[in-house]
Amino acid sequence: MRPPYVGLEVPPPYSGDNTYAEGEIAKIRAAGRIASRALDAVGDAVRAGITTAELDRIAHEYVVSHGAYPSTLGYRGYRASSCTSVNEVICHGIPDDTVLREGDIVNVDVTAYLDGYHGDTNRTFRVGAVSEEVDQLVERTHEAMMRGIRAARPGRQVNVIGRVIETYAKRFGYGVVRDFTGHGVGSSFHSGLIIPHYDSAPSYADVIVPGMVFTVEPMLTLGTHEWDQWADGWTVTTRDKSITAQFEHTVVIREDGFELLTVSE
Repeated sequence: MRPPYVGLEVPPPYSGDNTYAEGEIAKIRAAGRIASRALDAVGDAVRAGITTAELDRIAHEYVVSHGAYPSTLGYRGYRASSCTSVNEVICHGIPDDTVLREGDIVNVDVTAYLDGYHGDTNRTFRVGAVSEEVDQLVERTHEAMMRGIRAARPGRQVNVIGRVIETYAKRFGYGVVRDFTGHGVGSSFHSGLIIPHYDSAPSYADVIVPGMVFTVEPMLTLGTHEWDQWADGWTVTTRDKSITAQFEHTVVIREDGFELLTVSE
């Protein structure tokens, strides 16, 4: 089953909220598990000499062979089943004949649509041995995401997530990308809820409540947070061409914390 936006220039507006009942959360979890396992398959294939198009093929085949649809395929005209962002590409890199080289990093973003619900996740993979500076960036970006997720508790505003992420990132002098954010997800790919990854207070003051589902997906850089976009209308790079890493989970808020919905088990 394809999402209703496939074939449309603009997705239909979302009229619901960002909280879900347990039966709906179970469907988001099922979609998220497929997306996570697709990334497992991609990660097993990452090596010097492979192209980003081949990684996209692996993700696509895993998702569709498990009864789901790759949410990016046909979203606002996007033509691939994943986003593959190499080195200085912050996000939305389009898979093509780019060959990965030893020492590169590549972020692969996969969303699966299953039974009317989306599960959205991404990871940054190392291609062989990377420099210590880049290795630390990757590790710390994952830690920044998890710190932001752990800060998301009922009664707090969503901007606490970005405050925690930016505070951690500043310890290492990293840039924190501001203009590309986390988002509400579930029956809609992007619900309109914005989850900032920087200290945006008092803006983005939506109150976190149990049952709320959204992504946390910080993008940290070795340089500036400023960015440029290619003429393809999708690919976003750091303005200074510094290396950047990203990780993403879809999460649901619980009374006493959170649950990750994009895990393989």
